[in-house]
Amino acid sequence: MTSEARAAQVAGPEVQRRVLTVLVASQALGGAGMAAGITVGALLAQDLFGSTGFAGLPVALFTAGGALGALLVGRISERWGRRPGLSLGHAAAALGSIGVIVAAWSRTVPLLLIALFVYGAGTVTGLLARYAGTDLAPPEKRGRATGTVLLATTLGAVAGPALVGPTGTLAESLGLPRLTGPFLLAAVAYTAAALVVALWLRPDPLLLARSQQPYAAGPQAGERPVRRIGPGVVTGAAVMISGQLVMIAIMTMTPVHLTHHGHSTELAGVVIGLHVGAMFLPSPLTGLVVDRIGSLPVAASSGGVLLTAGLLAALAPPTGAVGAALLGTALVLLGIGWNMALVSGTAMVAEAAPADARASTQGLVDVGMSLAGATGGLVSGLVVAGGSYPLLAVCGGVLALAVIPLTARAARPRRNAASATAS
Repeated sequence: MTSEARAAQVAGPEVQRRVLTVLVASQALGGAGMAAGITVGALLAQDLFGSTGFAGLPVALFTAGGALGALLVGRISERWGRRPGLSLGHAAAALGSIGVIVAAWSRTVPLLLIALFVYGAGTVTGLLARYAGTDLAPPEKRGRATGTVLLATTLGAVAGPALVGPTGTLAESLGLPRLTGPFLLAAVAYTAAALVVALWLRPDPLLLARSQQPYAAGPQAGERPVRRIGPGVVTGAAVMISGQLVMIAIMTMTPVHLTHHGHSTELAGVVIGLHVGAMFLPSPLTGLVVDRIGSLPVAASSGGVLLTAGLLAALAPPTGAVGAALLGTALVLLGIGWNMALVSGTAMVAEAAPADARASTQGLVDVGMSLAGATGGLVSGLVVAGGSYPLLAVCGGVLALAVIPLTARAARPRRNAASATAS
């Protein structure tokens, strides 16, 4: 029995259920806040800058902020546990949301840029929470634990874009720009998520898991811990990073593409809502498949799904109901492909991360994801401004195929080990 399995056995299923219940509640709230930046961030930047070329800047900023947030939350969690790390992250997202509202109201571009960075540093907490769900899960249930936490995000993430119209009306009634409405929702939602984690994530899953494992005592005096980053961490990180890059690049410019061709902001919100739902809703099924057939086949399949999404988005007519429907379908496939990459990559990292540096290693992996998202968000606006949205979609889909040879190479040592054991 592995040390992780022993920890899960000692902790008991009731503790894991409590941890998952608290994480589900906080994720449902945080999901509503996360959708604000996705839905109207690009439109808000386009309004303040007066140029489509800068429309990808908000996503670039809050995903770059996510890189710093992932690093800090990982380090805080490693030292003091998941509870302080996740609660502080949600609080930062709430603060950033308030900053965006003030910046848009005063039309202060520097404040907008700073606020989006802080907002992004906090929103990454929603993804890092998936690792907390695996701390006490036995190895054969890690995929499902990840899926449960991610599924909870769907509740808020789907509702958030659908509330663009009502929250916009509320913002106008308060004398604020209409596009700040979703950020009003984000400020409230992230504050509530921070309180849920701070008050009820007890016992702390990471600290409890660590206390039940042999490495809990740490190195002896004068010794330095040996921390090796194995190939599983590298492969899992590469799968998640490539999926994040492709998804962010295509998703960022979709609302701009829709509104540029005469579609309403509300329709853009619905399309993004479907996309965000597809990002998280399949998580339990994806986690079950990962637990049953392994993470590598699911990761390889994600490349094909993302390619299909990119091609369909490129071929969809820019105007009319049929074009909107096809683009919505493409964004659903984009979300499903991203979900497959995330759940399978998370399982690889959870399995292979060094036991004495689990949270910080996971944080570093999500730093890579955030940087990839920042790159995708920034480049997407430039590609569309200098080329076209179909060009962006095709390039993104083709890039997603890189995970197939990567996972094939990672599977080779496992097949060799299995053959050696059989002989």
